[in-house]
Amino acid sequence: MYFTDRGIEELENRRGEEEVSLAWLADRLRAFVDANPEFETPIERLATFLARDDEFDE
Repeated sequence: MYFTDRGIEELENRRGEEEVSLAWLADRLRAFVDANPEFETPIERLATFLARDDEFDE
């Protein structure tokens, strides 16, 4: 288990029943990077991964 799994599990447990828009998610990611600029690269990689997720579908 990666350390990040704990955060992912907390997200799922606390907000797993909610539906959110991609616009909401993009806004929250921008706010996070504004508050934590040292995480700009990982957030950019996550956003790119999510944007291109359909490329991995078989």
